Amino acid sequence: MKWADATDPESFRAALSPKTKAVFIESIANPGGIITDIEAIAKIAHSADVPLIVDNTLASPYLIRPFEWGADIILHSATKFLGGHGNSMAGLIVDGGKFDWAAASTPPCRSLPLYHGMKLWETFGDMAYAIACRVLALRDLGPALSPMNAFLILQGNRNAAAAMQRHCDNALAVARWLKANPKVAWVNYAGLEDNPCYALHRKYCPKGAGSVFTFGVKGGYEAGMRLVNSVRLFSHLANIGDTRSLIIHPASTTHANSKRRIAQKPARRRCGALSSDRECGRHHRRSGSGLGRGITHPSRPRVMLRCERSELEARAGSSG
Repeated sequence: MKWADATDPESFRAALSPKTKAVFIESIANPGGIITDIEAIAKIAHSADVPLIVDNTLASPYLIRPFEWGADIILHSATKFLGGHGNSMAGLIVDGGKFDWAAASTPPCRSLPLYHGMKLWETFGDMAYAIACRVLALRDLGPALSPMNAFLILQGNRNAAAAMQRHCDNALAVARWLKANPKVAWVNYAGLEDNPCYALHRKYCPKGAGSVFTFGVKGGYEAGMRLVNSVRLFSHLANIGDTRSLIIHPASTTHANSKRRIAQKPARRRCGALSSDRECGRHHRRSGSGLGRGITHPSRPRVMLRCERSELEARAGSSG
């Protein structure tokens, strides 16, 4: 496996080799919020006769439809925005049915001894990859979704469009508030006009730049840890895509064992669909709290909190 720079499509071309089987990208990257130039990278992948696989989890089909920009296969963690409530584990593989597998050396075109020498591309045509996922990966590994989880994902997906718009609106409001805060060193959110990915945001997902972004507080590593342990409206959790607003410090949690220590300062924030910028602003005005003032987060980092409107108003009133 070779890594490429998601902000530089030509780095993907440089990473291609005769051994390349596919190019894999995220439409919106987690946790940096980088928006990838899908169209440009699709052309590079197809020039090498390999498929482009796009993880569209952070965008969802509401924001970005990668097939319209040249993707061949789309992946989703349905646990997140498609389900919308964080109550089920599920994943999706969507085959666009347009990639020409005829010259590829991947399973859809190889002779399969388990199926008496069948070549899936010759037998199933544009369904070859989807069939391969079922008769190879599903058959051998057994990752079948339970009926109850399927039901919960489908129920949550019914209001995914409304939820995604609120996620994005809240994220933009919080990003702007952070950018204006003197205790914040920088904010990396593609929805901000001065962000390097703003033009790609307007091209690929004009409805919103997603709800996951990173920012750095002045004071470095220790200040980031203090902030995460002091939040009142956000929950300290690693999962994304449900109705809660979440925050995490990657350098001390998810990336703590990284050899490169790629995130010394950033905190990742994910804005949920329930708390609006108006509610957050009212809380800060009444309580007089700045970034992270008032340590109310439990000592156990995986305790979940859910702030409904009534709870926010009660908190704001009691702190006044």
